[in-house]
Parts: sequence; structure tokens; C-alpha cells
Amino acid sequence: MSSTNFNHLPLSQTRPLKVSLSGRLLLDNPFYNKGTCFTTSERKLFHLKGLLPTNIQTLDEQVQRAYDQYSSQKDDLAKNTFMTSMAEQNTVLYYRLIQDHIREMFSIIYTPTEGDAIENYSRVFRRPDGCFLSIKHPDEVEERMSKFVQTNEDGGGIDYIVVSDGEEILGIGDQGVGGILISVAKLALTTICAGLHPDRTLPVVLDTGTDNETLLNDELYLGHHFKRVRGERYDDFVDRFVQTARKLFPKAYIHFEDFGLTNARNLLDRYRNHAPVFNDDIQGTGCVTLAAIMAGLHVNGVKLEELRVVIFGAGTAGCGIAEQIQAAIATKAGKEKEQVADQIWCVDKPGLLLTTTPGLSITQKPYARSEPEWKDMDTKSLQTIISHVKPHVLIGTSTKPGAFTQQVVQEMAKYVERPLIFPLSNPTRLHEAKPADVIRWTDGKALVATGSPFPPVTLDDGREIEVAECNNSVCFPGIGLGAVLCRSRLVTDKMLVAAVEALAKEAPALQDPDKALVPGVEDARPVSVKIAMAVIRSAVDDGLAQVDDIPVHDDGLLKSWVEAQMWQPVYREYEKV
Repeated sequence: MSSTNFNHLPLSQTRPLKVSLSGRLLLDNPFYNKGTCFTTSERKLFHLKGLLPTNIQTLDEQVQRAYDQYSSQKDDLAKNTFMTSMAEQNTVLYYRLIQDHIREMFSIIYTPTEGDAIENYSRVFRRPDGCFLSIKHPDEVEERMSKFVQTNEDGGGIDYIVVSDGEEILGIGDQGVGGILISVAKLALTTICAGLHPDRTLPVVLDTGTDNETLLNDELYLGHHFKRVRGERYDDFVDRFVQTARKLFPKAYIHFEDFGLTNARNLLDRYRNHAPVFNDDIQGTGCVTLAAIMAGLHVNGVKLEELRVVIFGAGTAGCGIAEQIQAAIATKAGKEKEQVADQIWCVDKPGLLLTTTPGLSITQKPYARSEPEWKDMDTKSLQTIISHVKPHVLIGTSTKPGAFTQQVVQEMAKYVERPLIFPLSNPTRLHEAKPADVIRWTDGKALVATGSPFPPVTLDDGREIEVAECNNSVCFPGIGLGAVLCRSRLVTDKMLVAAVEALAKEAPALQDPDKALVPGVEDARPVSVKIAMAVIRSAVDDGLAQVDDIPVHDDGLLKSWVEAQMWQPVYREYEKV
């Protein structure tokens, strides 16, 4: 079914784009700038003659020139800086360049290189991007955010907000106001991977101070030079942001990113039953990891309801994964979530989490084990824990490099024919094990997924095994796309389970066990369509969708309905207003 049946939809790209700018102002606006691709008639209509070289080019020619310039950069950080500059000049060209080279460029625009850019934010700062909110000025939140309200017919014009307070960034910790770049990067991924309209997104950073002494002692640091504010004052500030966002952008989906463990959980629990909110570190990581597990179970034949899992690293990501696994097993087995918690063992810096472990967070307590059960055992030894638990799955979210030793990995393989071993910590230097080692230590039997891209592993017999990348970018953009398109009032567990099932069905390993357990980022857009369709159906079933006449009962029509509203990096016809 052709997507032209849905030309009437507000987000359809088939209609001309209304443009009120002209001359230098038009060229200086990245969303409207076409550069050398402005046609003769457009150059006349928008007063561009004399402001551009005479030769009119195609988008393909622009992409080739930009790629040559990108390739000439001396290192990855320079390439990241080049791409930032490109985004500030020409939105369509920026996204088309990435779309054409997504496998190569993904690690440049996101982890690990974006982590380097965030660490150096105040040193390499050139131009601000996004909304900066200060805890010193809570009374200014609405004034500051109102600058991003768009005067159009659909109420605010912002569909997707990513907000961070910069406390726990990409495995590199507290980066303060530099967290704005993670908000910017995540929104870029929603556009690249799921076609969220880039002019309808808003990156936000909450500057609540920093506990990073290096930043506090750096006179060039651009954020507040005081320790992080916590407690009631912090909670009130975040609440003011959320309520203001709901007022100014009533249809917007709010994505929390890289908050500290306690705040991340508290904020999600506080707002998830009142607004369409999502935390990628908890829910996104949990969803993509669970999808990889489901694909792995298809290969090794273990039933989900019988699963035993050890999670090494019980922070935001680890506990988020535990929660998603717990919810999925409970649903499959028809049990209460509390009954399923004893199938998950969490290990953190003090060792295995026990009920007597001091300082357990609210997210860790459900997985704490009874101390008598572990009497006279070394609960700090991962190998000992594995020998006692005999898990099917070992997941690493510890940022402790080399923690999955040969002894640990081979202990896993003693009890399971095809163990699932996922060293997920980012960036690459913080992985718990190299996938090639894990695969060779188990004679090719381990099913491996990682948190960063790795090349295939070739065994001595010539067999090539793909390493799955548990990349949230094949999951969270599709969830957001579905919620945005149907204007869901909430993001529910049922919607997330639907997303996980849709993602797991796309795993290459379902056709060949030597293939990846998760689709690659190069397949993110078609996968996001499938996830969005599943999310929309779930929202409609539960009466949460606020859009009428969604064709949920026809796969072909629903697919076309979704695709018709996804932004594409192409130059549209302009209409002068």
C-alpha cells in the first residue's frame, strides 16, 4: 500500500515546506539550508543570487564532497567535531551523510567518540545547542523553555525531548553541563534510526552542579562551579521542568538520559503513570538485552521461564536489565514479579547483593539474596557465584575491564551447552571481556553480545561467528516513534514487551545461529518501523492512543502509515510565506 494514502497527516513530508526566511538568514538556518542544491528558481525566489557558487549540484554530489572532507580528518575526535559543524550548517546533508555511512560513522557520532567530546565540552565549545536550565534559577524554567515553542497548528511543535543532568555519562561518569551533548546525540539517533523530525526535537540539560573535581577546578568549565544539589530542592527543580514541558509541549515524549542510579529510578517511578516518559538507561538497555536473550534462547533451546541470570554490575543499566527480564519471565510463566526475582542474581562492588549488604538502593533490593544461602561461600568471587548458580546468562554492566576471565567464562560453559555471555560495558576499553576470547575459550559455543561494535570472530576451522552489538539505538528510537505517532498518554510495560518481541523477531540468529542476536544499526530504520507498529498496537489496545483512525488491523496499511510520517534526509520543495 502506497504511503501517498497518508499525505494528509501532519508529519507527512510530501507537501511543500513553508519557508519565511530568505537571503543570508535562510543559508544560516541549518534546517532550511540546501547550500549548492538550491535551484535556479529558488535562488531567485529566496534572494540567494550572488550568495552561492553558480554551479547547482545534487544532494549526492554534496554527500560525496562532505564524505571526502570527513575522511581527511586526522582522528576520531576531529571527525566528531567535523560532524558537529556539519549539523550546524545543513540538517539534510548531515543526516544523509550518516545514513549513507552509518556503520562507519556510528562510533564517531555516538559512543565511544561522543564520550571524548563530552569530556572536552567546555574546552572545545563553539556554539550552544539545546536548552540549558539552571537550578539556581528555577523561576526561569518556563521563560527559557518557551524560546523553543513553535507557532504551528499542532500545539508546541515538539514531539521528543531528551533531558540529562549529566551525572552518569556513557561510562565516564559525572560531566555536568557537558551532558547537553548526550541529549543532542540521542536525538540525532532518533532521527537517523527512526525518522523523528529533527526540527521537532529538543535537547535539554539540567545544570544542578557537578561532583567532578576536574571540572570544578577548571576555570573554563561552562557549568555551575558547585557540588551537585540533591534532595528536595533537586526534586522540585526536575518537577518544574517536567510540568513546564507538559504545559508548553503537551504532546511531547520525555526521554530521561544518563541520570545517576537513584535519581534515574525515582524519576521514572514518579512520572511513568502520569506522562509518556522513558529512561533509556533502565528501559532501553533492558529491552535490547532482553531481545538478545530471547534470540539466544531460540538457539540454545532454554525456556524463558526457566532462565537463570547473573548480572555483574548492579547500577542503572544492570538493574534495568534485571527488571525487564523479571517482567518478561513473570508474563510468560503467569507469575507475580516478586516470585521471579529469585531467578536473577546481581553482583556489584561489594560482591553478590545480599539482604545484609549495606546501602542497597531501591532498585537493588528486589534481587538481594538471603545470607544463610551463601554461608561459607566467597560472594566476591564471580567464578564461585557461577559454580553455585549455574546460570544460562552472564551479563556485564560493571565497567570493570577483564572481569570475565577465562576461568569465569569456562565455568559458565560447564553447565550450559550454549551459554549467553554479554560483556555490555561501554566504551570498548571498559568491556568485561573481548568477544573473540569468550568465543574461543568456549570452542565457539558461547552466544555473545557486546555494548560496542566488534568484528566477526573466525575460528580455526574457518567458521565465522558474528558478534551482536546490544545497541539501544535499534530499540529506543522505535519505541519513541510509536509513542509519538499515536500520541500515547503513557509508556507502559506492555508496550515495552511488545517492542522487545518485535525486535527479537528481527534477529539474524533466528535464521543462522552463527549470526548476530540483535540486528545491526544499519537495519535500524526498518526495525524501528516494526517496533513502532508493535508499540502503537499495544497503546491502541489499552486505550492510551490519542490519535484516531490508526489502521492497526492491517499490517500493510499500518506500516505505510508509520513510514509516511518518518522524516527523510531529502530536500523538499519550498513554498515562500
